[in-house]
Amino acid sequence: MDTLTPQRILEVGIGFWPAKVLLSAVELGLFSALGASSRTAEELRVILGLDPRAVPDFPDALVALGFLARDGLGAAARYRNTPESAAFLDRRSPRYVGGFLEMANARLYPFWGDLTEALRTGKPQNELKRTGTSMFAELYRDPRRLEQFMDAMSGISAGNFAAFAEKFDFSTYRTLCDVGGATGLLSCLVAAKHEHLRCTTLDLAVVTPIAERRIAAAALGDRVRARAIDFFAEPLPKADVVTMGMILHDWNLEKKLHLIRVAYDALPAGGALVAIEHLIDDARRENAFGLMMSLNMLIEFGDAFDFTGADFAAWCKQVGFRETRVIPLTSTASAAVAYK
Repeated sequence: MDTLTPQRILEVGIGFWPAKVLLSAVELGLFSALGASSRTAEELRVILGLDPRAVPDFPDALVALGFLARDGLGAAARYRNTPESAAFLDRRSPRYVGGFLEMANARLYPFWGDLTEALRTGKPQNELKRTGTSMFAELYRDPRRLEQFMDAMSGISAGNFAAFAEKFDFSTYRTLCDVGGATGLLSCLVAAKHEHLRCTTLDLAVVTPIAERRIAAAALGDRVRARAIDFFAEPLPKADVVTMGMILHDWNLEKKLHLIRVAYDALPAGGALVAIEHLIDDARRENAFGLMMSLNMLIEFGDAFDFTGADFAAWCKQVGFRETRVIPLTSTASAAVAYK
């Protein structure tokens, strides 16, 4: 008979320890400072501007967590990036996902400290609580923070969008419209994979210049364009496929249904609405990340929530879609597809 231990309980209960070690390393730019080189603890301390007490504990903790490799022992030991940290945590890497971690450190980490209050009140615990201004209003008035947020969304979604571009059958479609497209990442990834497609990325006017810069940098301006829209006040442009990457979960049920309806109106017969989300499994037992993402929506917006594939199917059939399916993309994310 196995002996019960509290180990897993304790690991989860102090899960903020390893989280903050990683988040601080990203904030300090440690992985980018290393790049393809190796450094001693003292060299890292000087480069990052750390107090002597921080070393060697800080880099050694990152070694123990698997985010750094170390050659040797003592003061002469040299630290270097692992293949994983080099690919995803060095800002020079095209696969950098640290933008999301930077945002998590700057915004979400302190807000999640008030989860208990959110559970008791159902109220947001973000900028709205502290300043009286909504999250998006705060972001839109600060270009630096807005671009940080856009990069964060790109970082958490890049793998999901790439998998979608690979797994979805675009052979019978010619046009795609991405609602709430932020930097245009989804449109660019799909257009790069499927040369017959013409894509439009839609977002508010304040976001459009960011998308235009990213589209130009990807040399896809001939097949991807950015357009400003308020998708709660304007109809969507006609397209064969309408995508929403981590958009539906930002809203309450009334607004979710509105977005599904405007997508339905924009599609031809046979067209597809695709919602890429961290879909909660229908039994609500397995996708812990999706469930915690839904708690994050509580912290951010109060009445917003993540959902299951069955939820999505019911809403889409209510609006008039004829058929739905779920395409698994990554370990926690899926594409929920509705066909008109």
